[in-house]
Amino acid sequence: MRKQDKVILWPTYFDSTKTRGEGRKIPKSLAVPSPKISELKEAVEKLGLEHELVLEASYPKMPWLKTGMLLVAKKGTKNQMIKKIAKQLLKIRGATVSK
Repeated sequence: MRKQDKVILWPTYFDSTKTRGEGRKIPKSLAVPSPKISELKEAVEKLGLEHELVLEASYPKMPWLKTGMLLVAKKGTKNQMIKKIAKQLLKIRGATVSK
């Protein structure tokens, strides 16, 4: 049964090293190289979204790799949410690079 009130987010959605066919969901201009699930969690927290972390989950296209996933309370469309989170991830990466 699908959860209509939550959205599943995988780190692969935001990975600039992946192609769209491999699972990236956003334009390369918004993507970051090899995002970690902890960075994704931080971005979601900064946006004030309710979330649940599932560490032992594997992205369906890569079942051998346990990347983890985030279940996020749905606010708007999934695409809008992914773009907001991607922009927040860029800010987080920018802050760590400039330190």
